[in-house]
Amino acid sequence: MKTLPNFHSLRGAAVEAISAADLTVKTELAQEAARRWQRRALSLRSPLDRPVPLRPGRPERPVLTPPTQVKKRSLGSLKGRIALLHSIAHIELNAVDLALDIVARFASESVPNSFFDGWMKVAFEEAKHFRMVRQRLNDLGADYGDLPAHDGLWQAAHDTRNDLTARLAVVPLILEARGLDVTPALQARMRETGDFETAAVLDVIYEDEKGHVAVGAKWFRFLCARERKDPAATFQQLVRANFRGPLKAPFNDIARAEAGLTPSFYRSMTASTTSRSASTQPNINPNEV
Repeated sequence: MKTLPNFHSLRGAAVEAISAADLTVKTELAQEAARRWQRRALSLRSPLDRPVPLRPGRPERPVLTPPTQVKKRSLGSLKGRIALLHSIAHIELNAVDLALDIVARFASESVPNSFFDGWMKVAFEEAKHFRMVRQRLNDLGADYGDLPAHDGLWQAAHDTRNDLTARLAVVPLILEARGLDVTPALQARMRETGDFETAAVLDVIYEDEKGHVAVGAKWFRFLCARERKDPAATFQQLVRANFRGPLKAPFNDIARAEAGLTPSFYRSMTASTTSRSASTQPNINPNEV
């Protein structure tokens, strides 16, 4: 285990983890902070905490490009599976920082400590996911950073940095929920190609992500109830104001509903009203997640 930066509070640990360019340090620090917070061995805030960075720390590679410049590859080839895993690793790395940013940026928000319990559990599991996917890349003779990656995911954090309700609407209830839509098809495709190891990694991610969307839905509904606002109508208003691009059908309605995200939230926000199982969705592009 590498030497971790000093921190004096949960917010301070989250800031240090977001800022870390060494991805081993970032993921280990996220998990250690979650453990200490769970034991209540950390205060929430400290005057010694550094400011929350505008962008997370990153290594020199991968090269970040617009999403439209990231190549699509067939999942039937080794190169295609490596490209898929690289895209997922990039998504999971951003998810670590997004979970930590919710904790650090909104540490002064008037919410119960259980809010931070939920998001540190999310950060812990996203760090686990990144390591699992990176290890699978290593097993296939590749590593994170070998391919370009798109730079659109952090934009959601920047755009909602001043509004917790908007952050919850966009990050867990759109970006994380998108993972519930596309992952079943990827799991099935990996099994069809005989790559059961990658399918097993996706199984873990899929089950955990249901819980992450549930954390987002729980606290989104909490904030709406406190303000006496209708959750579905508020979600639609915030998405239109803060999210770039349409919501893409088909949706995994069952998994979304299990997580507390019912069709009343998102159905009216897409041109497609035809419900299909996510497990049959064709032409998955993980870079859209």
